[in-house]
Amino acid sequence: MSGFTTSILHSARRARPEHGAVHTPIHTSVAYGYDSAEALAAVFQNRAPGFSYARQGNPTAAALERLVTTLEGGVESLSFASGMAAIHALCLSLLKAGDHIVASRFLFGNTVSLFNTLAAFGVTVSFVDATDAAEVRAAITPATRLVFVETIANPVTQVADLAAIGALCAERGLVYVVDNTLTGPWLFQPRTVGASLVINALTKSFAGHGDALGGMLTDTGLYDWARFPNILELYKLGEPKRWALIQVRKKGLRDLGASLDAEAAHRILLGAETLALRQARTASNAQALAEFLEAHPAVEKVNYPGLKSHAQHGRAAELFRLPGSLLSFSLKAGLEPFPVLDRLRIAIISSNLGDNRTLVIPVAQTIFFELGAERRAAMGIPESLIRVSVGIEEPEDLLADFAQALTAVS
Repeated sequence: MSGFTTSILHSARRARPEHGAVHTPIHTSVAYGYDSAEALAAVFQNRAPGFSYARQGNPTAAALERLVTTLEGGVESLSFASGMAAIHALCLSLLKAGDHIVASRFLFGNTVSLFNTLAAFGVTVSFVDATDAAEVRAAITPATRLVFVETIANPVTQVADLAAIGALCAERGLVYVVDNTLTGPWLFQPRTVGASLVINALTKSFAGHGDALGGMLTDTGLYDWARFPNILELYKLGEPKRWALIQVRKKGLRDLGASLDAEAAHRILLGAETLALRQARTASNAQALAEFLEAHPAVEKVNYPGLKSHAQHGRAAELFRLPGSLLSFSLKAGLEPFPVLDRLRIAIISSNLGDNRTLVIPVAQTIFFELGAERRAAMGIPESLIRVSVGIEEPEDLLADFAQALTAVS
């Protein structure tokens, strides 16, 4: 089965779940029994597949891992309670004091916060303009272990120079981590640009319904972990392509405790069935709304990769099936974001994104407030910026809603 949606719909059945269930069952057990002590020991020692304790995974989450691995074209995936937990576990497991990260300076605010925290433990981070691979190259040092970028930045939608950075990481033997949250595997596979590891915050478009938190780390199989200096001897079991996720499961998932529970995994699996259908609709709506906003006299600038005015429009068109559902816009001088937001009747003022419903938020005053005005300016975030996560509503309803709100304040 090569079709994207076909693969999702029939992945559970192909795994032969109990009693012929069409959907993956919810396995709520915390503990798992074995017929022999040797069998349990083999699971603990990574010599055999299986489940030992729910903090290191459960069968429902494992079904989701297999699905994401297939969709991302990877070799193995590991699920977490959230996207941030996945990033945290990755860093905790694979980095040590003295290591260095090169990261996009346009990263999601919580990721920036986490990377700033790493500095207290001796891991340094250089934030650069990842839309230009030359800046990434200039920041690399002998201590650099990985490069971390997002496909499309939140909230200003800069598109990283993904292919060129991938080639650079391959040249230098660096781990290339790509956060695929704002695109997801239907719009884009980071493996095609040489990504070593792929992050997906499943809470967003992957699940789509805003009712479950989840994150996933996928190994594409492109990086030779035998050359990575931080893999412990204890976890060098079998083929090197498995070493990184064995270590992350043991040192990140187990020790951090941020495992994905079975109920959330089940909800995400159900939401994923309509991923392609929803993303086609939300991207179409986002394009229509972006074009409307760009022509509105109250709007100073619109950030959306689907617009020809976007600095990386050509790159986005080349890389992505569609330019996604996230856009942002700033208002003309003298106009404030709160009055516009308060007048919207369909769009919901909320901090999530990738929901079936259109969600809006004032960026500088909320999700990027802690970074401060100077850092926001460096990221291209003006004080009047409004982020819009476009949903699946009828496009005429969305356009009318934003029209009446903007007209009322201008």
